[in-house]
Amino acid sequence: VQLVESGGGLVQAGGSLRLSCVASGFTFSSYGMRWYRQVPGNERELVAVISSDGGTANYLDSVKGRYTISRDNSKNTVNLQMNNLKPEDTAVYYCHARRTTGGASYWGQGTQVTVSS
Repeated sequence: VQLVESGGGLVQAGGSLRLSCVASGFTFSSYGMRWYRQVPGNERELVAVISSDGGTANYLDSVKGRYTISRDNSKNTVNLQMNNLKPEDTAVYYCHARRTTGGASYWGQGTQVTVSS
């Protein structure tokens, strides 16, 4: 099982980044997908979640209207489009998969997002 994130980097405030997470080793379409973020010293924070069929998405209040989560089950990929980035969005972003029937869940290794003011 693997979740491999990419797309992080350094961007100025107001800029955009698109994170991608490619999954392998499990039945991707049977898993809800989430993006979390974590700042050192803080707990991991749920940013966005999308249902297994992509029909439902929910967001942390502070990113609503700026972030969009999407998935392509044919490519085993989940994306996080981040617009109008703010310095407080700086964190390591993690992809997470959780089986809809419960039980198995998996984490990616994380990708660093740094937003400069």
